[in-house]
Amino acid sequence: MHDRPKTRNQGFTLVEILIVVVILGILAAIVVPQFASASDETRRAAFAQELRVFADAADYFHVKTGSPVPDGSSGVMPVVWAEYVDQAEFEAGTPLGGVWDTEYNDNGVTSAVGVHFDGTGDTRDDAYMTLVDELIDDGDLTSGTFRKLADTRYYRVLVE
Repeated sequence: MHDRPKTRNQGFTLVEILIVVVILGILAAIVVPQFASASDETRRAAFAQELRVFADAADYFHVKTGSPVPDGSSGVMPVVWAEYVDQAEFEAGTPLGGVWDTEYNDNGVTSAVGVHFDGTGDTRDDAYMTLVDELIDDGDLTSGTFRKLADTRYYRVLVE
């Protein structure tokens, strides 16, 4: 008779499983912040694109009517702009938090469209909005077409 070689039970020990769990935890700790950063970049890009759409609509409104878009309450689309902009989209808020807003003869400009961080959703600071400005304009919130007009208000200036 042949002696059968001793075989080890097939399976993993508790120590081996714990080592795998620790390695997966370390990998997750490295990868998750990168995804958070990517989604933040996506929100900034979505904001920049929506702002371009609203600014283009405001420019078209100005050309067609001869007047800039009137001032609206923060988060409320001016009624006369209904033909040019989807009201639900404008009043849904921005991808960054805050609400869309139009300015007319206020905050040192004739006409502007942008975001007012009025406590709706997240509120962004100057450092964050400078990153947005780099996508839209010159990366300086005090110059160019995208500016900080007042505390918690960042706008694309349409008419000085």
